Formats: sequence, C-alpha cells, structure tokens
Amino acid sequence: MASRRQDNRGVAPYPRSLRVNQVLRQVLAEELERLADADERLRLVTVTAVDTSADLRHATVYLSSLSEDADDALVERRTQLQRALGRQVRMKRTPQLEFAVDPAVVAGGRVEDALRRIRNSAESADDDAEPDGGGAGDPRR
Repeated sequence: MASRRQDNRGVAPYPRSLRVNQVLRQVLAEELERLADADERLRLVTVTAVDTSADLRHATVYLSSLSEDADDALVERRTQLQRALGRQVRMKRTPQLEFAVDPAVVAGGRVEDALRRIRNSAESADDDAEPDGGGAGDPRR
C-alpha cells in the first residue's frame, strides 16, 4: 500500500511575526543601501534584525553600529523609510520605525575584548618568563 503524502503548502514553517520581521529587514537593508549612496552618514550602517510589536504598529530596527551622525540621518530619513516599506510590503499598517544598536553585537564586542585581554596577558606572561638555559639538567629534554 502506498503511503499518503501530506500537503503542507498552507502551513507556515514559522510564525507570521518572524516572516514580517524578515521581510522588513530585507526591505530596510536595501533602502539604506540606496540612501547610503546619497548620504555618507549611512555608509557603515547594517541592519541586523527587526522586531515588530504584536499589533505591527511599531518596529525596532537593530543596527550593527549606530554613530551619532548615523542616528541623526536615520531620524531625518525615518518617514522616507516608512514610505518605502508601505510601497514594497503589503500590510494593513506600516509600522513606525525606531532605531537601536543590536545588543547581540554589543555583547559580542565585549566578549571579543575580554578574549583579547586574556590573550595579551598570556603573551606578556610568556615574554616575562625567564628561560632557564635548557641544559642537561632540564627534565623536559
């Protein structure tokens, strides 16, 4: 007897909010890339994630880094970015955008700094150790 194949075309592999967040991230990343050509302050801005509220009225856009100049530029261009979202994404409401530094990137930077300090202290400890000559009395040879 042949096994029945289940039809999963109508079932989403993950919740709608995650799909919306992903689409918004892609659209905003493309728009920021276009805007960076005209505004130098946005050149090193990278969208890492988007988190929308449950009612989709607000969205926090997480960026890899956010200098003061880039923050000013994003505040100036916020309505333009929201307009682009409204044109490209079919949603009942276009969320109001807020911009923030991605806490995961900040935490990763702290971990890298700690590892760098450990490595540097280990290297300086190795440099400070005096060699004992390594003659015939050395048990390691």
